[in-house]
Amino acid sequence: MGMGRPFRADQVGSLLRPAALLEARHRHVSGAELKAIEDAAIREVVRKQEEVGLKGVTDGEYRRENWSLDFFAALQGTEVAELALTTTGQGTRTVPAAVVTGKVSAADHPMIEHIRFLVGTTKQTAKLTVPVPSMITTASRDWRQIVGKAYDGLDAFYADLGAAYAQFVQAAYDAGCRYIQFDDVNMAYLCDADMRAKLSARGDDPDVLLDGWVRLINAALANKPADMTVTTHICRGNFKSQWFAQGGYEPIAERLFNDLPYNGYFLEYDNDRSGGFEPLRFLPKGDKRVVLGLMTTKTGTLENRDLIRRRIDQASAIAPLDQLCLSPQCGFASHEDGNDLSEQSQWAKLRQIVELAQEIWPDA
Repeated sequence: MGMGRPFRADQVGSLLRPAALLEARHRHVSGAELKAIEDAAIREVVRKQEEVGLKGVTDGEYRRENWSLDFFAALQGTEVAELALTTTGQGTRTVPAAVVTGKVSAADHPMIEHIRFLVGTTKQTAKLTVPVPSMITTASRDWRQIVGKAYDGLDAFYADLGAAYAQFVQAAYDAGCRYIQFDDVNMAYLCDADMRAKLSARGDDPDVLLDGWVRLINAALANKPADMTVTTHICRGNFKSQWFAQGGYEPIAERLFNDLPYNGYFLEYDNDRSGGFEPLRFLPKGDKRVVLGLMTTKTGTLENRDLIRRRIDQASAIAPLDQLCLSPQCGFASHEDGNDLSEQSQWAKLRQIVELAQEIWPDA
């Protein structure tokens, strides 16, 4: 890799929205007025990230209501509909989802302008977060509900979706982006025995689904520029400090680390639901990095520094310390409503991550 990304002290991406931005959204401000408010809020949150010492800077996902839906809804060939969502931790509820209605394309995607603005705003590396392509057919709902109107099956749909993502990745690169992250909940669902049983009960083989996701991600990144870093974040759910799935990385680790062209892996390790570090044995020697999500974004309590250091020591007994980094376990606001902690706690956690990384890694 040779580019120092992901960084020793890094972050997943989303940040708590400031009150002025939330108030504007609640008043349904739109158009140029909303953009001006978003621009000002992003300039300020960029300044704060730089101030705490982060080298990878995001826009906090301030232009989004939801971490994934906003991206998928902006693709050509989709529309938003209400569908049932089943999760291990929260049961079944109805939520909006992007449903495919025609040939999928990423032409004129608005998030290209979002990353262009961020690149021009920060002195550090601008990081763009987007949902992994397979998340449009999230494992928590039947993929037939998502693509059945426009495609006969997943193979034809994934061919177009992979091409759309490749188009988006190149457009982001042309806009100045050199660091992009695919956020992935599906992989975490395959770590959950209950979720796997539900997939089988509806007629889907979890391992066959995984095969399709691997092919799709590889197609999306087949032509990525050599100097663009691509990472993934494996998430067990983060909506308003809640969780959706549980289970260690053992069922996916070998394929995750070896069959996908990622430069780095942001893995949740903030509680027992994530399992142990043993799956890190599948990480190939070389430039790939695992970013240990040891500090939770679900509460405001600041972690014990010595405990974090001991956890890193435990991980480095399995994977080389030189291939490890440190981050929060997830973003702080996967939805604009945000997690159950204060902005002060958010910045304290990010500052502590930077300080610890500087103590542990000489190149931090």
